[in-house]
Amino acid sequence: MKILLINKFLYPKGGDAICTLNTGQLLRSKGHEVIFWGMDHPKNAVYPYKESFISHADFDNPGGIKQQIKLSLNLLYSWEAKSKLESVIATEQPDIVHLNNFAHQISPSILHCIKKFNIPTVATLHDYKLVCASYLLLSNGNICEKCKGGKYYHCLLENCVKASRAKSLLNTIEMYFHHKVLHIYDLLDVVISPSVFLKNKVKEMGFEKEIVYMPNFIDLNDFEPCFTWNEKSVVYFGRLSKEKGLFTLIDAFDQIDRTDLKLIGDGPLRGALESYVKNKGINNVHFLGFQSGDNLKNEIRESIAVVLSSECYENNPGSVVEAFALGKPVVASRIGGIPELVKDGMTGYTYTPKDAGDLCKKINILLDNHSKIVEMGKTARKFVEDKFNSEKYYQRLLRVYKQARTIMLA
Repeated sequence: MKILLINKFLYPKGGDAICTLNTGQLLRSKGHEVIFWGMDHPKNAVYPYKESFISHADFDNPGGIKQQIKLSLNLLYSWEAKSKLESVIATEQPDIVHLNNFAHQISPSILHCIKKFNIPTVATLHDYKLVCASYLLLSNGNICEKCKGGKYYHCLLENCVKASRAKSLLNTIEMYFHHKVLHIYDLLDVVISPSVFLKNKVKEMGFEKEIVYMPNFIDLNDFEPCFTWNEKSVVYFGRLSKEKGLFTLIDAFDQIDRTDLKLIGDGPLRGALESYVKNKGINNVHFLGFQSGDNLKNEIRESIAVVLSSECYENNPGSVVEAFALGKPVVASRIGGIPELVKDGMTGYTYTPKDAGDLCKKINILLDNHSKIVEMGKTARKFVEDKFNSEKYYQRLLRVYKQARTIMLA
């Protein structure tokens, strides 16, 4: 089978890109032909058809007014993406197109191109973009579902997108144009959700197409577990951004004197977090910066546990699954898809989001029972072996591809 895998980022930038790359590697290991397509970027590997990738677009640093106008128009409907993808499809004639994150930099204009060739189309959700103009169902740092039922004007009223009136207006127009004018997402044959929560929430918000629950996978051969620890530390790894609840996390560790917190990662909030720690005189919080590969895995192996303090509707957070694969329990906020993974007293503990006192309490419960930490780490590893193994994912994915072909031919 020949599969065209599409994601706007094709280097390990975030969960969507990592999922796309891992899926391609898995499919190739099973003998399938995989073609990647997305956005040009200096961090990309060398891909066939890289000359047919769309031009690099940076919405955080859009440049002058002419470039801003161009990016805004492409966000609504990218003729460049449609044209360039058409040349790739015409040459390769794939059996399946599997989409991941394609909003904004690529735009859903490519769905018209794909359907022109009558190719079955599958999309894996990684966020709430289908129903929320700002991806996360967040407004000004708080959970927001006001756009339920297609009332996207709330994005503008609440100034949801990066606290910018112009960006909120643009994203509001985008949602109405794609959903109410073009009805372009109707062209998807099958939609995959990696968590039950994401599936149910997207349906509840008004998306009507069928959604198949199928959790992501992890290559367990790359994750050697360690159920003990050499350092009295708890690790957070991920993006340092507002929705991750990192001020709550730091406040919790300000009340803990038995262990250190290691913050691994980078992001727009790093400077503010470092100043916060310094100003409060907190001595057990350490910033390690961005790490990956064996360096990151070793930091996690050396630790007692992993913590995830998100204050947004997480989907199927890869940090939790990777922590489990390394034999570590997780203390995490009770929100979104997290409770599907973190089971209290079994694979870790959950706490009330934004409640530093409850988070502190749960970490102390963990620290009070060393044998329980080992037991939960082993349970967590067994959990991912059973639920997130690559063979199970592969067989499910083949069934989804078959379903998409059947729907398209109906």
